[in-house]
Amino acid sequence: MNPFNYERASATDAAIKSGAMHGAKFLAGGTNLVDLMKYGVESPTTLVDINHLGLGDVTSLTDGSVRIGALVKNSDLADHPIIKSQYPLLSQALLSGASPQLRNMATTGGNLLQRTRCYYFTDISFPACNKRMPGSGCAAIKGYNRIHAILGQTDRGPESKETCIATNPSDMNVAMAALDATIEVEGAKGKRTIPFSEFHKLPGATPWIETALHPDELIVAVTLPPARFARNAYYLKARDRNSYAFALISVAAGLEMGDGQVKSAGLALGGVALKPWRSVEAEKSLLGKPASPESFRQAAEIALHGARGYEHNSFKIEMAKHGVVRALTLASMGTSETTA
Repeated sequence: MNPFNYERASATDAAIKSGAMHGAKFLAGGTNLVDLMKYGVESPTTLVDINHLGLGDVTSLTDGSVRIGALVKNSDLADHPIIKSQYPLLSQALLSGASPQLRNMATTGGNLLQRTRCYYFTDISFPACNKRMPGSGCAAIKGYNRIHAILGQTDRGPESKETCIATNPSDMNVAMAALDATIEVEGAKGKRTIPFSEFHKLPGATPWIETALHPDELIVAVTLPPARFARNAYYLKARDRNSYAFALISVAAGLEMGDGQVKSAGLALGGVALKPWRSVEAEKSLLGKPASPESFRQAAEIALHGARGYEHNSFKIEMAKHGVVRALTLASMGTSETTA
């Protein structure tokens, strides 16, 4: 591990000032960043510890929305009475991720910034990774790409600096996408909010730019809109083993039901793209329809429209379609405290 400086920030403005220094990184739970430092993927010159900034509260707001501080631990958020009762989709997603030990350390803000688990990104012995070394190419295209993207990827050939087929690893992000959250950030130029759908970036021509955060900005909170899916929500996660594994595909499904029909819906997929893949078109297709297998199959086809697989991951296309149908079906049957 390379040497680095350590600073403990006592106020948000001080943290932002220190974080704006060249080579600085914010440190919260450290469950992803520290690993990447050990691998040699990340080499910050300064770690700015933000754990003492007072951003660890979950608060109900007067308009019915809920504000989650960036330093709320994943385990605390999953078990919070407001989240369990009003946003069970988020609680289920959080509990399906990582291990209890990691959830006790990982934070809401840090989870938003999780970096891909692509083998060719995390192993520096592979020289070709456009996320880690812009312009070096993408080894995953012709390599072992079982966990890689089937939607939203940029594929201009393994040698192109614009190629990337990595996926976002977070379970929390998928649920927050389906819930239509917003992200509050602060920087040297003040505060702003970012719609969740605009926060994570698809690779495009710059796969090394992963979020809409500016270099000097700090995530301070996430806001969930008034709850709609408390009674009908389900988070489904398909993975190689039943615990401590990242999703091959996941589905966050929320339904608002009335008179036997879908009044509103939230639908997002994980493990399929470099960002949580929310399908607004699939959500719209469900409106006014009965909670039926036919409606759900149509939504699945819409959500996976344009999907493209590779040598080792084409199976994910049909898996994702079946996952959408199953998650919507289980959501329509009523919210359960268990996870897939």
